[in-house]
Amino acid sequence: MSALIHPARRRSARSVLWHVGALVVLALVLYPLFWVLGSSLKPNEDIVGGLELFPTQPVFEHYRKLMDGIADIPVSTFFVNSLVLAFGSVAGVLFSCSLAAYAFARIDFRGRNLLFSLMIGTLLLPYHVLIIPQYVLFQKMELINTYVPLLLGKYLATDAFFVFLMMQFMRNLPRELDEAARLDGCGHPRIYWHIMLPLCRPALITSSIFTFIWSWNDFLGPLLYLNEPDKYPVSMGLKMFIDQDSAADYGGMVAMSVLALLPVLAFFLAFQRYLVEGAATSGLKG
Repeated sequence: MSALIHPARRRSARSVLWHVGALVVLALVLYPLFWVLGSSLKPNEDIVGGLELFPTQPVFEHYRKLMDGIADIPVSTFFVNSLVLAFGSVAGVLFSCSLAAYAFARIDFRGRNLLFSLMIGTLLLPYHVLIIPQYVLFQKMELINTYVPLLLGKYLATDAFFVFLMMQFMRNLPRELDEAARLDGCGHPRIYWHIMLPLCRPALITSSIFTFIWSWNDFLGPLLYLNEPDKYPVSMGLKMFIDQDSAADYGGMVAMSVLALLPVLAFFLAFQRYLVEGAATSGLKG
């Protein structure tokens, strides 16, 4: 009897330890989020140096001050600018990368392997290597202080990672679909639009989520190409809370950080189930 009980007790102990360990890791991962939420409800003097995670007497003055704007610019302007850049980037990536992926996955043409190798090779290039030549190019085209430098690359399939992701998904689709469509008189445009895109929905949504989050959080691109504060996205608006000539408004910055999390969180929660499906079917097969 004792021989039957002891293994059960050991499994129970291991299960308890596993759950306790998981809760500890979860607490460590979520600690920054709790700190931001708690700090947004603290007075400025308690944010830096205070040990309490949440205030005993919450204050909402930071959120009320956001309603007054930053440097006479409404806070909503930064969010609208970020949404324009994020959704513009998503549209560009879905359009250009899916077209490039279809060409690599379903069309046999001369030099395809060479072009694909060159495209994959761009993944090895550090982004910082491209900053100076890109800036000089856009400066000569007089496109500085516009959104074109931040969006143009999205419409030219320069994100090789997403091309590769979608191509892997399309390669796993049976060739018989193409042959049946051609027997019905369909060309490549109709096969791409009516067959490939609907079947690649998980890969497209996965690319959309990553593109939206990366564009929303991008700081270096807007810092390089935008000069006027009313064109700044949220990431640049947060920087405006730190003034070199006066005390930094940490409370306002933290409160705006909380608000900046909401669109990304909503976008992720709306499509997260496709993220797992898209990553599983595109990244592990082939």
